Amino acid sequence: MSTATPLSPRRRWAALSVLVGAVLLLAIDSTVLYLAVPSLTRDLAPSGTQVLWIGDIYSLALAGLLVTMGTVADRFGRRRTLLVGATAFGAASAAAAFAPTAGALIAARLLLGVAGATIMPSTLSIIRDLFVDPVERSRAIAVWAAASGGGLALGPLVGGVLLERFWWGSVFLINVPVVLAIVVGGLLLLPESRNPAPGRFDLVSAALSAVTVVPVVYAVKHATTHGLDLTTIGLVALGVLAGLAFVSRQRRSPDPTIDVSLFRNPAFTGAVLATLISIFALTGLLFFFSQYLQLARGMRPLVAGLAEMPATLASIAVVVLVGAARRRLGMGRAIAAGLAVASVGLVAVAVAEAAPGYLWLGLALVPIGLGVGLAMTLATDAVVSAVPRARAGAAASVSETAYELGVALGIAVLGSVVTLAYRSGLHLPGEITPSARATAQDSFAGATGVLEAGSPAGEAAREAFVGAMQVASLSAAAIMAVAALVAWRTIPSETAPEAAPVPEPLETRA
Repeated sequence: MSTATPLSPRRRWAALSVLVGAVLLLAIDSTVLYLAVPSLTRDLAPSGTQVLWIGDIYSLALAGLLVTMGTVADRFGRRRTLLVGATAFGAASAAAAFAPTAGALIAARLLLGVAGATIMPSTLSIIRDLFVDPVERSRAIAVWAAASGGGLALGPLVGGVLLERFWWGSVFLINVPVVLAIVVGGLLLLPESRNPAPGRFDLVSAALSAVTVVPVVYAVKHATTHGLDLTTIGLVALGVLAGLAFVSRQRRSPDPTIDVSLFRNPAFTGAVLATLISIFALTGLLFFFSQYLQLARGMRPLVAGLAEMPATLASIAVVVLVGAARRRLGMGRAIAAGLAVASVGLVAVAVAEAAPGYLWLGLALVPIGLGVGLAMTLATDAVVSAVPRARAGAAASVSETAYELGVALGIAVLGSVVTLAYRSGLHLPGEITPSARATAQDSFAGATGVLEAGSPAGEAAREAFVGAMQVASLSAAAIMAVAALVAWRTIPSETAPEAAPVPEPLETRA
């Protein structure tokens, strides 16, 4: 890599603040909606399936387009792509804030995901260009990962503060001034970098990558209401076939969209799998956890956001602990230990969800935030460090795709587990009207609108939802334990020397 104007340390860290702001914006937007679901349900009256789509379509679009947008960024410039995407993100946020129907909100969330996909691949690639020194880069990645993990946890708090005084659309409208700050800061501080010889843009591979993801997630949603029918099987088969065709095309192409040979590196593959599985478990539970605090525990939005703060603070504290954990345990064992701690925390949450007070529930959130924060920080570092600098952009794209795919599938699968467990555990008394019964059976959010709190029917719905949350928490704990096993078995714990510098056809301009 050749740099026309080397950046001073002060400017490098100032530029990092812009990238951290961008990833923080995307992470907060992934979870800020959770607390708004009850209020937007009252205003827009979405079905249970539409509620899942409102939460899921954002991450689904991100996961389906990250690889394609990473190629676009390499071709047209990473800073330029990031700034264009941030501008589009602000416009889509305004559209979501004033969506008149559930369908319009789903469409706006789709546009947010498309815009976010243009931002995400650039951040980690630019960090790799900015910080050449391995020690300095590891510190920068730790800050980046803390922003990503902390943003997921901060989303409910931000949503709670806004919903305490404003309508549900404020959780989207707040993005607009943040986007303006990112665009101005990016223009002033970020260097431009691109690949001057990126090869041809493969539209077929771009389409295959999206077709691999979308049908599988939709199949899970379809199975929630229709069971395992021919449509479900056909959609899963379509996704698998598209994935096989995509991999085959990458192996034959002289200019692959994803270098599949990266997966021959066990540290890279293990880190990607650990990220996918653990984020799958965590976000699938968090999507309904905020509803649980408000609807089942009766907390106001702000109080519910504050109730999730133990996980937030623990995930941020990881920045101080990550270096010592890596030195003492090694990369693989440290990642596995973090995921195991998070698994224990999820079991504790399942137990505490039925307890009358908050104390034990708050304490149970600490190991979740600490474990996931430690694991995600080290997994990101493992992905970037496992490959030569010439392949850092491709590695980052795959890692971020796994992250967002984990978010999308987690909400779809564990959200469906919550829905199915709630419906199977709901036993309403016979004196309620048929329309109220149908609404209550569709979702717990709907039940709170038609059943009187404290009545026998209302208590039956609450108990069914709490039981469903316990099932989802234990399922997430088991999945997190699998992620810990994957990390322990696949990611080396011994410190390996960093890959030797490889000349890369990158053009960088300050």
